Amino acid sequence: MELKSSTIVKLLIWPGSYCDRKQSCCYPTTGKPAADFGIHGLWPNYNDGSYPSNCDPNSPYDQSAISDLISRMQDSWPTLACPSGDGSTFWSHEWDKHGTCSESVLDQHSYFKSALNLKSNIDLLQILQSAGINPDGGSYSLSSIKGAIKNAIGYTPFIECNVDSSGNSQLYQVYICVDTSGSNFIECPVLPRGKCASNLEFPSF
Repeated sequence: MELKSSTIVKLLIWPGSYCDRKQSCCYPTTGKPAADFGIHGLWPNYNDGSYPSNCDPNSPYDQSAISDLISRMQDSWPTLACPSGDGSTFWSHEWDKHGTCSESVLDQHSYFKSALNLKSNIDLLQILQSAGINPDGGSYSLSSIKGAIKNAIGYTPFIECNVDSSGNSQLYQVYICVDTSGSNFIECPVLPRGKCASNLEFPSF
């Protein structure tokens, strides 16, 4: 197995697409999130595309360790799972499954802070809107979405799609790779598997 030399950030998830599924969604107990891309997670990956998980059962999620970050996390890393929650179950899952695999570089506070800082360094919604790609329920080409992001950040994103209840392919999640410090964007050594339609719906939220 190759050494861990890249980090995939499954960084940005569009809430309108998450909620526009058969499973629907539930707003957090803190209220409806902003109409903006939210963080899904920061996922250590191997260069062959595989990834470690649940690396340290002796390092449980400790919300008191990130108490100074909670308000930012509620804004930028909201949960949309049902039943409604305050985010702690979501964040605990991400730390246990993925964050514990970054402990050699990122402790718990650094892990969450790095993800938040990456989110603040890339205003994906503004990037897309500046290219005329708006969350208005319209259809946009996959190539224009990828091109707008690459032109803005200099690196190729991976776009993940989902399908709404009517069978339309939607812009769902955007993967962007960063180095193992969790701070610098890099070109992805390998992109995840998956395929989108050539045109995607960008639903409102």
